[in-house]
Amino acid sequence: MLTSTMMRQAPINGGFRMDKYWVWCGSVIKGEDDRYHMFASRWSMEYPMHPGWVFRSEIVRASSDSREGPYAFEEVVLPARGAAYWDGQATHNPSIVRYKDQYVLFYTGITYPFDVTPDSIAGEDERYFTAQAHKRIGIATATSVNGPWVRWDEPLLQTRPQAFDSFLTSNPAPCVSDDGSVLLLYKARAYVGNRMGPMTIGAAKANRIDGPYERVSDPIFSVDTGGEIEDPFVWQGEDGVYHMIAKDMTGKICGEKHAGMYANSNNGLKWDIVQGHKAYSRHVVWENGVSQVMGSFERPFLLIENGKATCLFAATGMGPGGFSRNSITWNMSVPLG
Repeated sequence: MLTSTMMRQAPINGGFRMDKYWVWCGSVIKGEDDRYHMFASRWSMEYPMHPGWVFRSEIVRASSDSREGPYAFEEVVLPARGAAYWDGQATHNPSIVRYKDQYVLFYTGITYPFDVTPDSIAGEDERYFTAQAHKRIGIATATSVNGPWVRWDEPLLQTRPQAFDSFLTSNPAPCVSDDGSVLLLYKARAYVGNRMGPMTIGAAKANRIDGPYERVSDPIFSVDTGGEIEDPFVWQGEDGVYHMIAKDMTGKICGEKHAGMYANSNNGLKWDIVQGHKAYSRHVVWENGVSQVMGSFERPFLLIENGKATCLFAATGMGPGGFSRNSITWNMSVPLG
């Protein structure tokens, strides 16, 4: 079980950042070259952080000789490819896994039928909600961490009319078992009238990575069930039990707003929340001994090596707190021990 007391001093120059870009959503894997590779979201600081991401995010790859970094930019992995594609305008929320000799990149794709310029973004207007309504989950595959990546022309997880995920599917959190079967948690919203409703967390299972995925009929976490969470990360122990950490949206579960809650499950569909347990904290101690409460600490990702969680990665930023109030952002690394 991950606990915030396992967080060690964070390297000041660790993680991944880029000048002139917002950086978010870090997911790390050790490649066939024995180096560490981070798949991340970025978008130009010509656009506001929010809602610039929904229009202009693209998934990139960075690499490092050490797990903590610093990571150096290598390439754009999933660029824009045209509004006619389901993921043609933006890609976001990467989550990289490896099964046998194949790398599988789960991600959120977005499209919309209009042009966007830095001067034309006006907050959460109708274009923002149109783009949100086109968020879907898909995968890209490659036999090398360096690509080339094969992108699918259809989403892996569509929306469903009259269901809790009728408006969007996003934020994939996959867990691939040794037999190739997949548990996939994801963020969902339903239509409420003509608008998007409250955030929920859904679950789906598949016998193969490429599906088909069978989803549960009701969300596994929602405001109604007391599960006000976002950005789950899931892994499976040697005993087959599923473990999950996620951002506690209000602090009612773990005791600190936007810190990490923890839950476990025998089947991935019914989860037991450990009330009062804090998996990670926004309170970070840097390697120079300085303590800091980060303005954001989101999209948690655990690097698990030989069955042990060795490093926690989180999208973070400088600011007064909150996703859209950051002045700069990057993906930071926190060694665990």
